[in-house]
Amino acid sequence: MSAEQAETELFQAMIVRALEQEVTPFYEQWEEAGEIPRQLWHTLGQAGMLGIDMPEEYGGAAASFEVSQLAIEEIARMGFGGLASGYNIHANIVMPYILHLGNEQQKQAWLPAMISGEVLGAIAMTEPGAGSDLAAMRTTAERTEGGWRINGAKVFITNGLHADMVIVCAKTDPKAGAKGVSLFLVDTSLPGFSRGKGIKKIGQHASDTAELFFSDLIVPEEALLGEEGKGFAYLMQELPRERLGVGAQAIGASEGALALTLDYVQQRQAFGQRIADFQNTRFKLAEARARIDMARAYLNQCISKYHQGAMTATDAAILKLMLTEMQCDIAHECLQLFGGYGYTLEYPISRFFVDARVQTIYAGTSEIMKEVIARSVLGK
Repeated sequence: MSAEQAETELFQAMIVRALEQEVTPFYEQWEEAGEIPRQLWHTLGQAGMLGIDMPEEYGGAAASFEVSQLAIEEIARMGFGGLASGYNIHANIVMPYILHLGNEQQKQAWLPAMISGEVLGAIAMTEPGAGSDLAAMRTTAERTEGGWRINGAKVFITNGLHADMVIVCAKTDPKAGAKGVSLFLVDTSLPGFSRGKGIKKIGQHASDTAELFFSDLIVPEEALLGEEGKGFAYLMQELPRERLGVGAQAIGASEGALALTLDYVQQRQAFGQRIADFQNTRFKLAEARARIDMARAYLNQCISKYHQGAMTATDAAILKLMLTEMQCDIAHECLQLFGGYGYTLEYPISRFFVDARVQTIYAGTSEIMKEVIARSVLGK
């Protein structure tokens, strides 16, 4: 076994142990409450699960990128879809934005606190009137003495109820379209920031999702992340990693749903034989196994490309499209094999089913992914 494999197995064991101790006994309560307790992020930080691949100088473990994706996959595999989404935002999206785009002052100000769980992060792109069309956003940031004045609203923001810091996408030049977007690190304790109530969803109930409002919110000059007007380019630059995280969620959740189903069909009987002995069951499960293995091969290929700085927007779109659609298909077929029990909350397969649906919507809908792919093959 290579040193890299040994490190991966060590981290995997640590991640699973932490989840079994700190999440499994309480997750049903959190699903019913519609949010994860803020304290959990401190607990995950103490367990070394936040900032796994962040540099040691900021408190991270400096582990491989693969291990950071493995954490997302394990959370999803264990049936914690809402937590997986919140974790992906905090550890796999917001932290890398700061690491890659921030200056040293910004990194020191935010990364150690995010890695410890003291600060929970979110990113605010989507608006009530502008979903996947980021260039149509209306939130503005105007220069003022010593900083910026932000006005606007964002919706469907994961970690929105508890976030201590939000990366806000805003128009600094409303006439410049996509080239007029900038990013800001917004401390949510500032006057002018407010949150709506948690948004009730059909799945991922434990993932707190909220609408955010900015009313003459003043942030200092140093809140600007990167350069003014380059926000849209930064979003495009960082989207591949976000979609890799969504892909890892899809793989993990598909593995989790399949494992539950394999166990169930070998115990449940109908018409004098196990459900597992019907040809339809065997074929459905065989197809699921084959699709997951093929998907994992492509995920690994994309991770390798990401390492080399060669992963394109098209690669990310293909990954996100195919893996999330696969996840929904597998959750559907697995639930069907549970029969009526699959439609009850008593059986965890039902949560895999409802949690899967949003995966084809956030981080770019399947339709937008197809458009990205089509542009690459047609040239426009």
